[in-house]
Amino acid sequence: MKEYIEIYEKNQSKIEEFIEESVKSLASLSNLEKDGYKKLFKTFPSLELVYVVDSHTKEQISPNIFRYSKDDDEKRENRGYLIDRLKIKPNGFAFTNPYQSSATTNVCITVSKKEDEKIIFMDFRLEFLLQRLGLIDRHKVFSNLTLAFYMIAGYFMMFLSGVAIFYAGLGFLGNLLESKLSIDTIFKPIIAATLGLAIFDLSKTILEQEVYFKSYIKDSKIEVNTLTKFLVTILIALSIETLMVVFKIAIDNYDKMINALYLMIGISLFILSLGIMMYLTKKKKAD
Repeated sequence: MKEYIEIYEKNQSKIEEFIEESVKSLASLSNLEKDGYKKLFKTFPSLELVYVVDSHTKEQISPNIFRYSKDDDEKRENRGYLIDRLKIKPNGFAFTNPYQSSATTNVCITVSKKEDEKIIFMDFRLEFLLQRLGLIDRHKVFSNLTLAFYMIAGYFMMFLSGVAIFYAGLGFLGNLLESKLSIDTIFKPIIAATLGLAIFDLSKTILEQEVYFKSYIKDSKIEVNTLTKFLVTILIALSIETLMVVFKIAIDNYDKMINALYLMIGISLFILSLGIMMYLTKKKKAD
């Protein structure tokens, strides 16, 4: 929703001009009421809802007219709260800011046009409107295929993260009941659970950004934050693994302590690289 609003605000004057000129080409909107505004819906594929309000009584005098249906429940409802906030232009048009419609649950803008004693309200679905004007690109078949792929991959990764955490808990519980507690039985479940958490966090981000809220603007901040969180979680798991190796070598194979040192050097380089990346990212934002 945030991205749609940003795109709309950047191109607001062009969008308003497009809608105004298109509506003007239809002449009087009141004359279209007889056939359920079919011509208006045909002109605007992004149009979702039309209703008429009396400018004096401020009551809705028509049903909610959708593309393929009507709803009489809202008829005679007082729309004074809408009319009072309208900033009607000299040409009779008024535009609202983007919002989530209670009638359709979609993000939309409402355009109103005053004609004599009537005010015709038109709700446009913002996504389809931006797509119609070429401000966002969306190929239906390819988009649906991509959406399905991301959804399957995201939920599969989420399932695997759950399996990893379940395996960690089951293994630890089994060893606890058999009184087989050791460094391995304590640290291995922690590592498995940590990796499961990292996978879950990555799958959640994929589902949020690519399935339930498709991103049309490349937001480097989101990408960097996701990468940082994932790397930090992996780093924690590796650090725990290194600590476990150090303990095991110190107890059983002291002569192989050099291998533990190599592992610690590798982890230290990992931490240093991550710190440099975070520093450069913050510096870029500051500039």
